[in-house]
Amino acid sequence: MTVSPVKPIATDLPQLPPTHLKQILRTLPKECFEKQPRKAWTAVAISLAMVSLGELAIAFSPWFLLPIAWLFTGTAATGLFVLAHDCGHRSFAKRRWVNDWVGHLLMLPLVYPFHSWRILHDFHHKHTNKLDIDNAWQPWQPDDYDQMNVLGRKGYAALRGRLWWIASIVHWVGLHFDLRNFAAKDRKKVAVSIAAVVTFAAIAFPLLLATTGLWGFVKFWLMPWLAYHFWMSTFTLVHHTDPDIAFEPIASWNAAQAQLMGTVHCNYPRWVEWLCHDISVHVPHHISTAIPSYNLWMAHRSLQQFWGAWMQPERQFSWKMMREIVDRCHLYDRDAVYRSFTQHHAHRE
Repeated sequence: MTVSPVKPIATDLPQLPPTHLKQILRTLPKECFEKQPRKAWTAVAISLAMVSLGELAIAFSPWFLLPIAWLFTGTAATGLFVLAHDCGHRSFAKRRWVNDWVGHLLMLPLVYPFHSWRILHDFHHKHTNKLDIDNAWQPWQPDDYDQMNVLGRKGYAALRGRLWWIASIVHWVGLHFDLRNFAAKDRKKVAVSIAAVVTFAAIAFPLLLATTGLWGFVKFWLMPWLAYHFWMSTFTLVHHTDPDIAFEPIASWNAAQAQLMGTVHCNYPRWVEWLCHDISVHVPHHISTAIPSYNLWMAHRSLQQFWGAWMQPERQFSWKMMREIVDRCHLYDRDAVYRSFTQHHAHRE
């Protein structure tokens, strides 16, 4: 079976030769896929310790240092999610039941239903950057945007713009608690995950309110949780969004191209990457979800060696980079990749 050549997904990259995803996988060292329990459980211990340290900092910090403590704790909590993310991809432990139990427990403080997220996230990996199919940060088509009511357009414009950092919350509440979003065969598992986080919230939140009051609830849980969602929104937006990275229609979509060329490696401050277990090393994760987080750098270096010419240039996290994304990457454009809201409205006038 052959694969026809496909146009480059970015305007400044060479054309990817006829390639199957399996061909890319064969170039990765076998060690990339090895599960190492000591590293996995050490990562869990580190994340739990850092979240605990963050909560202690919140408890004893003067008011003017609280934002720093909230950011640190929320970033550490993102590390819990990343390890649950490994569990969801079955790359944490060899036994499925261990992955499921650990994944559920790590997501409880985030009130994130494990199986709900796992199933929807797997769908994203199968259809990365596929227009009208992918469920992660897909740009609306201009006609769909124009046909939406005023409230819908304003909401979409906010989440694709300067309020991108709350988009993860909208995604969390809008998709993960509705059984209609899942196939009948998956609904029992999803219901269990929803029941788990609802039970946790029903016990933990009243207890926190009773012992620390409303301010304690805001201080110890809500603000770190918002910081966690800032990183969730930022990571997922940056991973696949760039003025030159297109969402491809089904007819021209190619798996090897989408996973290799449609994913961005972005360098964040080292303390963020350490707390978040290198989830920003994202290209190898899309080549294979079986790679544990502690092996992502090994896989990334291998991909650079064999496929570097077709990989996106590395980005450096900065507010300038974020402004470029949230000010330009708004609506799908067949020729220009993205069309900003300003360009769209000017075109219609």
